[in-house]
Amino acid sequence: MVLLSFLKQTSPFVRFLFVGFINTFIGLSTIFIMMYKIDVSYWGATFIGNSVGAIVSFLLNRTFTFNSKISYRSGGVRFLIVILFCYFFSYSISDLITNFLQELPLKAQIIYENDLAVLIGTALYTITNYLGQKWIVFSK
Repeated sequence: MVLLSFLKQTSPFVRFLFVGFINTFIGLSTIFIMMYKIDVSYWGATFIGNSVGAIVSFLLNRTFTFNSKISYRSGGVRFLIVILFCYFFSYSISDLITNFLQELPLKAQIIYENDLAVLIGTALYTITNYLGQKWIVFSK
């Protein structure tokens, strides 16, 4: 209760990050339960787990982060479009950046190209997704 009271007084971006931790935990838990307890394939488990995480994200961001009254139908469609756009945009840009860095003479300093691309993509995705949720999905 104290944590929720504190978070309600913070910026929407801090609440967005908090919701991100929650939906990631729920999504990953779903994936591992499906893979190791129910014996669902990798692709099936990751699809279902990420879908569950996205639903949790939409619901919590709608009510807690942005305090929006947008309908579930129109908000859900916008939410899906935003997360897909942010995903493809962010990870494409991060791939381009890491490919460029690999061509530089300091390439030996980059540990793993894919790991760096994931880190850059995750940062870009978090920022673009927040802006998309704020300005497109849950705008007032």
